[in-house]
Amino acid sequence: MRDGATYIETMQAQSLARALNLLTKSPQFSYVKARAAARKDDNVDWPRTKLMNDGFNADVDGCESFVMRDGSVCEWRSGTFTYVARVQRSI
Repeated sequence: MRDGATYIETMQAQSLARALNLLTKSPQFSYVKARAAARKDDNVDWPRTKLMNDGFNADVDGCESFVMRDGSVCEWRSGTFTYVARVQRSI
């Protein structure tokens, strides 16, 4: 077990990040496809996701991040063109 209060053994965001990262390898990948895939995941907390992505601009931000029901986040990292799972401290 790791030190620190933010460690969670399994996060809901991990499974979504894995699924979305498979999509990022497609030459036709877009934020629209990422959102469509996330809509299929019942663990996405859509009201909190909308709040976190307030002001989202696809031309600037690339892709949205998604807040999960357990509080974890499937976060888009534009520099690496990947999604990562992390613990959400606050929105």
